[in-house]
Amino acid sequence: MAFLAAWAEGKEIRTLEGEAKGGKLSHVQLAYAKSGAVQCGFCTPGLIMATTAMLAKPREKPLTITEIRRGLAGNLCRCTGYQMIVNTVLDCEKTK
Repeated sequence: MAFLAAWAEGKEIRTLEGEAKGGKLSHVQLAYAKSGAVQCGFCTPGLIMATTAMLAKPREKPLTITEIRRGLAGNLCRCTGYQMIVNTVLDCEKTK
């Protein structure tokens, strides 16, 4: 899906670089770095931002694997089979 710049007018724009505060990586960034869930790095920013967005939503129950896969669906990764990425999201949720 394309997203036109005009649609972002007046909205908050968050980027991967903005997630690190005071030179320290966020817990999601650290989890991806430590887990080995990423290979080439091309898709990593999108995966981290999608994970951050999923974890920011208030929930009563933990995320299911289906919900995680849906939340990551906008990101294409050709290097992994996604299972390590899903596991990283599950780990992030436990440690947030």
